[in-house]
Amino acid sequence: MALNTYRNEPLQWIAVLLLFAAPMVWSGCDRDKGRQAGPPPVPQVGTVTIEPQSVELTTELPGRTSAYQVADIRPQVNGIIQKRLFNEGSDVKTGQQLYQIDPALFQVKYNSAKASLAKAQANLPSIQSRAERYRELIADRAVSQQDVDDAAAALEQAKADIAYWQAAVEAAHIDLAYTRVNAPFSGRIGRSHIKTGSLVTAYQPQPLATLQQLDPIYVDVVQSSAELLRLRRNLQTGLLSSEAASRKKVHIVLEDGTPYPLEGTLQFSDVTVDPTTGSYSLRIIVPNPDHILLPGMFVRAIVSEGIAPQALLVPQQGVSRTPKGEPVALIVDPDNTVQQRALTLDRAIGDRWLIASGLAAGDRLIIEGMLNVRPGAKVAPVSMDNIGEKSETNAASGAPAGSKK
Repeated sequence: MALNTYRNEPLQWIAVLLLFAAPMVWSGCDRDKGRQAGPPPVPQVGTVTIEPQSVELTTELPGRTSAYQVADIRPQVNGIIQKRLFNEGSDVKTGQQLYQIDPALFQVKYNSAKASLAKAQANLPSIQSRAERYRELIADRAVSQQDVDDAAAALEQAKADIAYWQAAVEAAHIDLAYTRVNAPFSGRIGRSHIKTGSLVTAYQPQPLATLQQLDPIYVDVVQSSAELLRLRRNLQTGLLSSEAASRKKVHIVLEDGTPYPLEGTLQFSDVTVDPTTGSYSLRIIVPNPDHILLPGMFVRAIVSEGIAPQALLVPQQGVSRTPKGEPVALIVDPDNTVQQRALTLDRAIGDRWLIASGLAAGDRLIIEGMLNVRPGAKVAPVSMDNIGEKSETNAASGAPAGSKK
Protein backbone atom coordinates (compact mmCIF):
# COMPACT_ATOMS: atom_id res chain seq x y z
CA MET A 1 0.00 0.00 0.00
CA ALA A 2 2.85 2.42 0.79
CA LEU A 3 4.50 1.59 -2.54
CA ASN A 4 1.37 2.58 -4.52
CA THR A 5 1.11 5.88 -2.64
CA TYR A 6 4.70 6.73 -3.48
CA ARG A 7 4.13 5.99 -7.20
CA ASN A 8 1.02 8.25 -7.42
CA GLU A 9 2.68 11.34 -5.88
CA PRO A 10 4.33 12.58 -9.21
CA LEU A 11 1.02 12.42 -10.97
CA GLN A 12 -0.58 14.50 -8.25
CA TRP A 13 2.09 17.23 -8.56
CA ILE A 14 1.66 17.39 -12.37
CA ALA A 15 -2.09 17.85 -11.96
CA VAL A 16 -1.52 20.71 -9.51
CA LEU A 17 0.88 22.49 -11.92
CA LEU A 18 -1.60 22.19 -14.79
CA LEU A 19 -4.32 23.77 -12.67
CA PHE A 20 -2.15 26.81 -11.92
CA ALA A 21 -0.82 27.18 -15.56
CA ALA A 22 -4.19 27.03 -17.29
CA PRO A 23 -5.35 30.56 -16.32
CA MET A 24 -2.02 32.02 -17.43
CA VAL A 25 -2.30 30.34 -20.86
CA TRP A 26 -5.83 31.56 -21.33
CA SER A 27 -4.86 35.10 -20.34
CA GLY A 28 -1.99 35.08 -22.89
CA CYS A 29 -4.34 33.97 -25.64
CA ASP A 30 -6.71 36.76 -24.72
CA ARG A 31 -3.92 39.31 -25.06
CA ASP A 32 -2.96 37.91 -28.53
CA LYS A 33 -6.57 38.14 -29.61
CA GLY A 34 -6.63 41.73 -28.51
CA ARG A 35 -3.57 42.58 -30.64
CA GLN A 36 -4.91 40.86 -33.78
CA ALA A 37 -8.16 42.57 -33.53
CA GLY A 38 -6.54 46.04 -34.15
CA PRO A 39 -6.09 47.55 -37.72
CA PRO A 40 -2.87 46.60 -39.56
CA PRO A 41 -0.24 49.34 -39.87
CA VAL A 42 -0.01 51.32 -43.14
CA PRO A 43 3.15 50.24 -45.03
CA GLN A 44 5.79 52.82 -45.82
CA VAL A 45 7.21 53.15 -49.35
CA GLY A 46 10.07 55.22 -50.73
CA THR A 47 9.10 57.52 -53.60
CA VAL A 48 10.75 59.96 -55.97
CA THR A 49 8.93 62.81 -57.69
CA ILE A 50 9.34 62.79 -61.45
CA GLU A 51 10.58 66.07 -62.85
CA PRO A 52 11.30 66.83 -66.53
CA GLN A 53 14.88 67.69 -67.43
CA SER A 54 16.99 68.46 -70.48
CA VAL A 55 18.94 65.43 -71.72
CA GLU A 56 21.21 64.96 -74.72
CA LEU A 57 20.25 61.74 -76.48
CA THR A 58 22.91 59.68 -78.24
CA THR A 59 22.99 56.51 -80.28
CA GLU A 60 25.83 53.99 -80.17
CA LEU A 61 26.49 52.44 -83.58
CA PRO A 62 29.01 49.76 -84.58
CA GLY A 63 31.39 50.50 -87.42
CA ARG A 64 34.77 49.89 -89.00
CA THR A 65 37.59 52.16 -89.96
CA SER A 66 38.80 52.69 -93.51
CA ALA A 67 41.67 54.70 -94.96
CA TYR A 68 41.02 58.29 -96.00
CA GLN A 69 42.79 57.63 -99.32
CA VAL A 70 44.01 54.37 -100.85
CA ALA A 71 46.24 54.09 -103.91
CA ASP A 72 47.50 50.93 -105.59
CA ILE A 73 50.92 51.90 -106.95
CA ARG A 74 51.27 50.60 -110.53
CA PRO A 75 53.87 51.29 -113.25
CA GLN A 76 52.89 53.43 -116.24
CA VAL A 77 55.72 52.25 -118.51
CA ASN A 78 57.35 48.93 -119.26
CA GLY A 79 60.76 48.15 -117.85
CA ILE A 80 62.98 46.54 -115.22
CA ILE A 81 62.80 47.63 -111.58
CA GLN A 82 66.25 48.96 -110.72
CA LYS A 83 65.67 50.16 -107.14
CA ARG A 84 63.14 50.17 -104.34
CA LEU A 85 63.58 53.44 -102.47
CA PHE A 86 61.36 53.05 -99.38
CA ASN A 87 61.10 50.93 -96.26
CA GLU A 88 58.08 48.70 -96.14
CA GLY A 89 55.50 49.87 -93.58
CA SER A 90 57.00 53.36 -93.33
CA ASP A 91 55.45 56.81 -93.79
CA VAL A 92 56.15 58.52 -97.10
CA LYS A 93 55.57 62.08 -98.31
CA THR A 94 53.84 63.40 -101.39
CA GLY A 95 56.15 63.13 -104.43
CA GLN A 96 58.66 60.88 -102.68
CA GLN A 97 60.21 58.39 -105.11
CA LEU A 98 59.25 54.79 -104.40
CA TYR A 99 60.72 52.81 -107.35
CA GLN A 100 63.14 53.44 -110.18
CA ILE A 101 62.48 51.74 -113.52
CA ASP A 102 65.41 51.41 -115.97
CA PRO A 103 65.29 54.77 -117.85
CA ALA A 104 67.90 54.05 -120.58
CA LEU A 105 65.49 53.31 -123.44
CA PHE A 106 63.22 56.22 -122.54
CA GLN A 107 66.18 58.58 -122.32
CA VAL A 108 67.18 57.60 -125.88
CA LYS A 109 63.65 58.23 -127.15
CA TYR A 110 63.59 61.59 -125.44
CA ASN A 111 66.94 62.62 -126.92
CA SER A 112 65.86 61.47 -130.39
CA ALA A 113 62.66 63.49 -130.22
CA LYS A 114 64.59 66.56 -129.09
CA ALA A 115 67.00 66.19 -132.03
CA SER A 116 64.17 65.87 -134.52
CA LEU A 117 62.54 68.95 -133.07
CA ALA A 118 65.76 70.89 -133.39
CA LYS A 119 66.10 69.79 -137.05
CA ALA A 120 62.56 70.93 -137.83
CA GLN A 121 63.13 74.25 -136.12
CA ALA A 122 66.41 74.77 -138.06
CA ASN A 123 64.64 74.38 -141.44
CA LEU A 124 61.93 76.85 -140.60
CA PRO A 125 63.78 80.19 -141.16
CA SER A 126 64.89 79.38 -144.74
CA ILE A 127 61.49 78.06 -145.77
CA GLN A 128 59.80 81.09 -144.23
CA SER A 129 62.18 83.49 -146.04
CA ARG A 130 61.54 81.78 -149.38
CA ALA A 131 57.81 82.04 -148.95
CA GLU A 132 58.00 85.77 -148.14
CA ARG A 133 60.33 86.45 -151.12
CA TYR A 134 58.01 84.67 -153.55
CA ARG A 135 55.07 86.72 -152.32
CA GLU A 136 57.01 89.90 -153.19
CA LEU A 137 58.08 88.63 -156.63
CA ILE A 138 54.63 87.58 -157.70
CA ALA A 139 53.70 91.26 -158.13
CA ASP A 140 56.43 91.69 -160.77
CA ARG A 141 55.50 88.35 -162.34
CA ALA A 142 59.06 87.15 -161.68
CA VAL A 143 57.72 83.85 -160.32
CA SER A 144 54.64 81.91 -161.10
CA GLN A 145 51.68 81.55 -158.83
CA GLN A 146 52.46 77.86 -158.49
CA ASP A 147 55.86 78.67 -157.01
CA VAL A 148 54.23 80.96 -154.47
CA ASP A 149 51.72 78.29 -153.48
CA ASP A 150 54.44 75.65 -153.15
CA ALA A 151 56.51 77.90 -150.90
CA ALA A 152 53.49 78.66 -148.67
CA ALA A 153 52.70 74.94 -148.41
CA ALA A 154 56.31 74.14 -147.48
CA LEU A 155 56.15 76.77 -144.74
CA GLU A 156 53.00 75.26 -143.26
CA GLN A 157 54.58 71.78 -143.48
CA ALA A 158 57.62 73.00 -141.57
CA LYS A 159 55.44 74.48 -138.85
CA ALA A 160 53.48 71.23 -138.60
CA ASP A 161 56.71 69.25 -138.29
CA ILE A 162 57.80 71.48 -135.42
CA ALA A 163 54.46 70.98 -133.62
CA TYR A 164 54.69 67.20 -134.17
CA TRP A 165 58.18 66.93 -132.73
CA GLN A 166 57.28 69.20 -129.83
CA ALA A 167 54.50 66.73 -128.91
CA ALA A 168 56.91 63.82 -129.39
CA VAL A 169 59.41 65.47 -127.05
CA GLU A 170 56.72 66.03 -124.46
CA ALA A 171 55.52 62.40 -124.71
CA ALA A 172 59.07 61.09 -124.44
CA HIS A 173 59.68 63.33 -121.44
CA ILE A 174 56.53 62.02 -119.74
CA ASP A 175 57.57 58.40 -120.32
CA LEU A 176 61.03 59.19 -118.98
CA ALA A 177 59.46 60.79 -115.87
CA TYR A 178 57.26 57.72 -115.39
CA THR A 179 60.38 55.64 -114.77
CA ARG A 180 60.41 57.39 -111.38
CA VAL A 181 57.43 55.93 -109.50
CA ASN A 182 56.46 58.57 -106.91
CA ALA A 183 53.95 58.67 -104.02
CA PRO A 184 50.74 60.48 -105.05
CA PHE A 185 50.04 61.61 -101.46
CA SER A 186 51.45 61.35 -97.96
CA GLY A 187 50.61 58.20 -96.06
CA ARG A 188 51.82 54.79 -94.92
CA ILE A 189 52.98 52.31 -97.53
CA GLY A 190 52.67 48.56 -97.13
CA ARG A 191 54.89 45.75 -98.30
CA SER A 192 56.31 45.64 -101.80
CA HIS A 193 54.90 42.98 -104.12
CA ILE A 194 57.73 43.37 -106.66
CA LYS A 195 61.41 42.73 -106.11
CA THR A 196 64.38 44.55 -107.64
CA GLY A 197 65.16 43.20 -111.11
CA SER A 198 61.58 42.21 -111.89
CA LEU A 199 60.00 43.11 -115.22
CA VAL A 200 56.91 45.27 -114.94
CA THR A 201 54.41 46.39 -117.56
CA ALA A 202 52.33 49.51 -117.81
CA TYR A 203 49.03 49.36 -115.86
CA GLN A 204 49.56 45.73 -114.85
CA PRO A 205 46.87 44.14 -112.63
CA GLN A 206 49.23 43.47 -109.72
CA PRO A 207 50.18 46.65 -107.83
CA LEU A 208 53.77 47.30 -106.85
CA ALA A 209 52.60 48.35 -103.35
CA THR A 210 49.59 49.93 -101.62
CA LEU A 211 49.68 53.41 -100.10
CA GLN A 212 47.08 54.49 -97.50
CA GLN A 213 46.47 57.86 -95.87
CA LEU A 214 45.66 57.28 -92.19
CA ASP A 215 45.38 60.86 -90.91
CA PRO A 216 42.52 61.61 -90.94
CA ILE A 217 40.70 58.28 -91.16
CA TYR A 218 37.13 57.28 -91.98
CA VAL A 219 34.74 55.43 -89.66
CA ASP A 220 31.82 53.86 -91.53
CA VAL A 221 28.77 52.92 -89.42
CA VAL A 222 25.27 51.72 -90.26
CA GLN A 223 21.94 52.73 -88.77
CA SER A 224 18.51 51.23 -89.37
CA SER A 225 16.05 53.16 -91.48
CA ALA A 226 13.46 52.76 -88.69
CA GLU A 227 15.73 54.72 -86.35
CA LEU A 228 16.08 57.42 -89.00
CA LEU A 229 12.30 57.74 -89.29
CA ARG A 230 11.91 57.89 -85.50
CA LEU A 231 14.56 60.58 -85.25
CA ARG A 232 12.94 62.70 -87.95
CA ARG A 233 9.53 62.31 -86.32
CA ASN A 234 10.86 63.40 -82.92
CA LEU A 235 12.52 66.43 -84.49
CA GLN A 236 9.32 67.42 -86.27
CA THR A 237 7.14 67.03 -83.18
CA GLY A 238 9.54 68.97 -80.97
CA LEU A 239 10.49 66.06 -78.69
CA LEU A 240 14.08 66.69 -79.81
CA SER A 241 15.73 70.00 -80.55
CA SER A 242 18.35 69.85 -83.27
CA GLU A 243 21.65 71.68 -82.95
CA ALA A 244 23.65 71.27 -86.14
CA ALA A 245 27.04 71.78 -84.48
CA SER A 246 26.46 69.25 -81.68
CA ARG A 247 24.90 66.65 -83.95
CA LYS A 248 28.00 66.59 -86.15
CA LYS A 249 30.30 65.76 -83.22
CA VAL A 250 30.91 62.04 -82.74
CA HIS A 251 32.74 60.22 -79.93
CA ILE A 252 34.64 57.04 -80.78
CA VAL A 253 35.06 54.03 -78.47
CA LEU A 254 37.79 51.51 -79.33
CA GLU A 255 37.11 47.78 -79.48
CA ASP A 256 38.64 47.25 -76.02
CA GLY A 257 36.23 49.80 -74.52
CA THR A 258 38.76 52.64 -74.31
CA PRO A 259 37.42 56.07 -75.35
CA TYR A 260 39.31 57.57 -78.28
CA PRO A 261 40.71 60.95 -77.18
CA LEU A 262 39.76 62.94 -80.31
CA GLU A 263 36.27 63.75 -81.56
CA GLY A 264 35.11 62.86 -85.04
CA THR A 265 32.82 64.79 -87.36
CA LEU A 266 29.81 63.37 -89.18
CA GLN A 267 30.60 63.91 -92.85
CA PHE A 268 27.56 62.58 -94.69
CA SER A 269 24.68 60.11 -94.62
CA ASP A 270 24.05 57.76 -97.49
CA VAL A 271 20.98 58.49 -99.61
CA THR A 272 20.15 54.83 -100.27
CA VAL A 273 18.82 52.19 -97.87
CA ASP A 274 20.28 48.71 -98.27
CA PRO A 275 17.28 46.51 -99.21
CA THR A 276 18.86 43.40 -97.65
CA THR A 277 19.50 44.88 -94.20
CA GLY A 278 17.12 47.85 -94.04
CA SER A 279 19.95 50.16 -92.99
CA TYR A 280 21.89 53.07 -94.42
CA SER A 281 25.50 54.18 -93.99
CA LEU A 282 27.01 57.08 -92.08
CA ARG A 283 30.57 58.22 -92.70
CA ILE A 284 32.57 59.90 -89.93
CA ILE A 285 35.96 61.55 -90.38
CA VAL A 286 38.26 61.27 -87.36
CA PRO A 287 41.68 62.89 -86.74
CA ASN A 288 44.35 60.21 -86.37
CA PRO A 289 47.74 61.92 -85.87
CA ASP A 290 49.22 59.06 -83.79
CA HIS A 291 47.87 56.33 -86.10
CA ILE A 292 46.00 54.66 -83.23
CA LEU A 293 43.20 53.80 -85.62
CA LEU A 294 44.16 51.42 -88.43
CA PRO A 295 42.03 50.41 -91.42
CA GLY A 296 39.68 47.53 -90.68
CA MET A 297 39.44 48.06 -86.90
CA PHE A 298 36.06 47.57 -85.19
CA VAL A 299 34.93 50.63 -83.23
CA ARG A 300 31.73 52.07 -81.78
CA ALA A 301 30.56 55.56 -82.64
CA ILE A 302 28.42 57.57 -80.20
CA VAL A 303 26.37 59.87 -82.42
CA SER A 304 24.34 62.73 -80.96
CA GLU A 305 20.67 62.68 -81.94
CA GLY A 306 19.68 65.95 -80.30
CA ILE A 307 18.47 67.37 -76.98
CA ALA A 308 15.20 66.31 -75.31
CA PRO A 309 14.17 69.43 -73.33
CA GLN A 310 11.38 67.70 -71.35
CA ALA A 311 12.76 64.21 -70.81
CA LEU A 312 11.37 62.03 -67.99
CA LEU A 313 14.08 59.87 -66.40
CA VAL A 314 13.21 57.37 -63.65
CA PRO A 315 15.39 54.97 -61.62
CA GLN A 316 15.48 51.50 -63.09
CA GLN A 317 14.53 49.90 -59.75
CA GLY A 318 11.19 51.67 -60.00
CA VAL A 319 10.21 49.76 -63.15
CA SER A 320 9.11 46.13 -63.08
CA ARG A 321 7.64 43.82 -65.69
CA THR A 322 4.50 41.75 -66.00
CA PRO A 323 4.63 38.02 -66.79
CA LYS A 324 4.27 39.05 -70.45
CA GLY A 325 7.35 41.26 -70.17
CA GLU A 326 5.48 44.56 -70.34
CA PRO A 327 7.06 47.36 -68.23
CA VAL A 328 4.91 48.75 -65.41
CA ALA A 329 5.45 51.09 -62.47
CA LEU A 330 3.67 51.82 -59.18
CA ILE A 331 2.92 55.41 -58.22
CA VAL A 332 1.27 57.06 -55.23
CA ASP A 333 -1.69 59.27 -56.12
CA PRO A 334 -2.71 62.41 -54.14
CA ASP A 335 -4.83 60.22 -51.79
CA ASN A 336 -1.75 58.09 -50.93
CA THR A 337 -3.21 55.16 -52.83
CA VAL A 338 -1.04 52.91 -54.97
CA GLN A 339 -1.78 53.00 -58.70
CA GLN A 340 -0.21 50.89 -61.45
CA ARG A 341 0.84 52.46 -64.76
CA ALA A 342 1.77 50.71 -68.00
CA LEU A 343 4.92 52.25 -69.49
CA THR A 344 6.57 52.67 -72.84
CA LEU A 345 10.35 52.79 -72.47
CA ASP A 346 12.57 54.63 -74.93
CA ARG A 347 16.07 53.62 -73.80
CA ALA A 348 18.35 53.22 -70.80
CA ILE A 349 20.54 56.20 -69.91
CA GLY A 350 23.00 55.15 -67.22
CA ASP A 351 21.00 53.62 -64.33
CA ARG A 352 17.73 55.26 -65.39
CA TRP A 353 15.00 54.67 -67.95
CA LEU A 354 13.87 57.33 -70.40
CA ILE A 355 10.07 57.20 -70.37
CA ALA A 356 8.25 57.64 -73.67
CA SER A 357 4.73 57.38 -72.18
CA GLY A 358 2.89 56.21 -69.06
CA LEU A 359 4.14 58.76 -66.52
CA ALA A 360 3.82 62.51 -66.17
CA ALA A 361 5.70 65.27 -64.42
CA GLY A 362 4.85 65.37 -60.71
CA ASP A 363 4.03 61.66 -60.34
CA ARG A 364 5.43 60.04 -57.20
CA LEU A 365 7.13 56.81 -58.30
CA ILE A 366 7.63 54.01 -55.77
CA ILE A 367 11.24 52.82 -55.81
CA GLU A 368 11.40 51.02 -52.41
CA GLY A 369 8.86 48.76 -50.73
CA MET A 370 7.22 47.70 -53.99
CA LEU A 371 6.95 44.06 -52.87
CA ASN A 372 4.88 45.00 -49.81
CA VAL A 373 2.09 46.85 -51.61
CA ARG A 374 -0.52 46.22 -54.26
CA PRO A 375 -2.51 48.57 -56.51
CA GLY A 376 -5.35 50.15 -54.54
CA ALA A 377 -3.61 49.87 -51.16
CA LYS A 378 -3.06 52.83 -48.85
CA VAL A 379 0.58 53.65 -48.12
CA ALA A 380 2.67 56.13 -46.19
CA PRO A 381 5.03 57.64 -48.79
CA VAL A 382 8.51 58.73 -47.76
CA SER A 383 10.21 61.09 -50.21
CA MET A 384 13.68 60.00 -51.36
CA ASP A 385 14.26 62.92 -53.73
CA ASN A 386 17.08 64.46 -51.68
CA ILE A 387 18.88 61.27 -50.66
CA GLY A 388 21.27 61.49 -53.62
CA GLU A 389 22.04 65.13 -52.82
CA LYS A 390 22.67 64.32 -49.16
CA SER A 391 24.97 61.47 -50.12
CA GLU A 392 26.98 63.75 -52.40
CA THR A 393 27.19 66.41 -49.65
CA ASN A 394 28.35 63.87 -47.07
CA ALA A 395 30.89 62.42 -49.47
CA ALA A 396 32.27 65.89 -50.16
CA SER A 397 32.58 66.61 -46.41
CA GLY A 398 34.27 63.25 -45.71
CA ALA A 399 31.37 61.84 -43.66
CA PRO A 400 29.57 58.62 -44.60
CA ALA A 401 26.09 58.91 -46.08
CA GLY A 402 23.41 59.13 -43.41
CA SER A 403 25.85 59.94 -40.56
CA LYS A 404 25.22 62.74 -38.08
CA LYS A 405 27.77 65.30 -37.00
